Amino acid sequence: MRWKNRLRSLLPLAAVLIGLVAPTAGASTLSAQEIISSKCLNCHTQNGGQISRFQQRKTPEGWLMTVTRMRTLHRAELSPEEVRTVVKHLADTQGLAPSETQGARFAMERRLNTIEQHKTELFGEMCARCHSGARVELQRRPLVEWEHLMHFHIGQYPTIEYQALGRDRDWVGIAFKEVLPWLAKTYPYESKDWAEWQARPAVSPVGRWSVAGRWPGKGDYAGVMEVSASASPDRYVVELDAAWSDGSALAGGGQALVYTGYEWRADLDLGGVKVRQVLALDGDRAEGRMFERDQEISGADLSAARLGEGSQVLALQPAHIRTGETATLRVVGTGLDGEVKLPRGLTLVETVSRDEHQLVLRVSASKTAPRGVKAVQVGEASAPLAVFDRIDYVKVTPDYAIGRVGGNGGSTPVVEGRFEAIAYSAGPDRKRGTKDDFAIGPVPAKWSVEPFDDTAKADRDVDFAGIMNPDTGVFMPGAAGPNPQRRMSTNNAGNLRAVASVREGTRTLTGKGHFIVTVQRWNNPPLP
Repeated sequence: MRWKNRLRSLLPLAAVLIGLVAPTAGASTLSAQEIISSKCLNCHTQNGGQISRFQQRKTPEGWLMTVTRMRTLHRAELSPEEVRTVVKHLADTQGLAPSETQGARFAMERRLNTIEQHKTELFGEMCARCHSGARVELQRRPLVEWEHLMHFHIGQYPTIEYQALGRDRDWVGIAFKEVLPWLAKTYPYESKDWAEWQARPAVSPVGRWSVAGRWPGKGDYAGVMEVSASASPDRYVVELDAAWSDGSALAGGGQALVYTGYEWRADLDLGGVKVRQVLALDGDRAEGRMFERDQEISGADLSAARLGEGSQVLALQPAHIRTGETATLRVVGTGLDGEVKLPRGLTLVETVSRDEHQLVLRVSASKTAPRGVKAVQVGEASAPLAVFDRIDYVKVTPDYAIGRVGGNGGSTPVVEGRFEAIAYSAGPDRKRGTKDDFAIGPVPAKWSVEPFDDTAKADRDVDFAGIMNPDTGVFMPGAAGPNPQRRMSTNNAGNLRAVASVREGTRTLTGKGHFIVTVQRWNNPPLP
């Protein structure tokens, strides 16, 4: 019965974990302070206005994980809407300054194939061997709270000392003597950046924004996002009117909520596809990512600039041109009414169209145009353009990725693999890997997979792990569960290489990335 009660407590969390944005029916009328007083102080103590264990600062996702743990493990009787109310309050009053999230935003933006580079080897071995280092980097605590966190880990996970990278050392001794003071110094509760951020006046996101980005497997997009105020503070109505590079529509709407004065979270419906936006607002600019809610690996970078606020270039699509050819280039940004200046060797053939957020140009590059990354200038704004005469080699991005089996009647869907081929031009000596090499950018490729090693070949991983779309670079993993066609009826996991083949004249250039198809992930928190 205890586990049935635990399961019942988890089920309503689906609404919370799906979004930090959408309100539920029967929203709570209590303020955050009233909820904390009536629900949190049943366990936490208060002394002189300070609540025990509340001396922490986190992102919205970090606070969501904390409040959710209170609800599921400690029986805090909070409705999903009360969870949202408390998370909003804590993220606003005990959040992170924008500068404090740099280098770790990939975790909030769900860039799940990111390979972290840890600040110290010890941090990676002690903290980031079970979860991402970003989960630690996106919070701030005084020394005593970092100490409490370590005790919590030992109590909640008593085998932590005997797991890999734990049993070969004095884990507890190292944790408290070396890691604890380092964490308190590197990620302190009090900081100048946070104090300065709290003192800054709030900037409303209401207005029209020029947006641009690239979605692997789909291509470039650009358009206008209109943000309108609603009756609730920090909550906004969003309408996106954009298009892919082939002219097909990318449009829809939804709502957004802003935490901590800059953390934008939006849930949109784009042509029947549920999409989340995670952006960092910076006055009249915004950067981040939007992705499918049910397939987070499927998503796009997103850059935005408020229309009517100066001249800016967000993107040049495509951002490359071959010498001796004529191409159509789309400049996306704001205030694009200035004079167009092209690099030496390039000629403006025609201005196809121009409006407040897009400028479409027909540009010709002479055969003798200087190679390299040059600048296309529109008024005072500019964007990089790769001028190349040939593709010398190709790399696959991401160069290491993980997909997961799923479906087959289970509750967990597959996790796709999405790859792009990035072309490069070598330096003057045409030797690959010199400092003069430069990236041309994404190029069309034919895609396939091959076994990563002899074991994968013997196990016929290519036949069972899934199917690669040869035109888009999207890999769909196989079904979950045992497969009687495989040796020992094992599952459809596989160890593969994603192979991109690009035709360059009479040559075929190939790039390869490592791709592991593995089992489902059942514990998938907001911060990995």
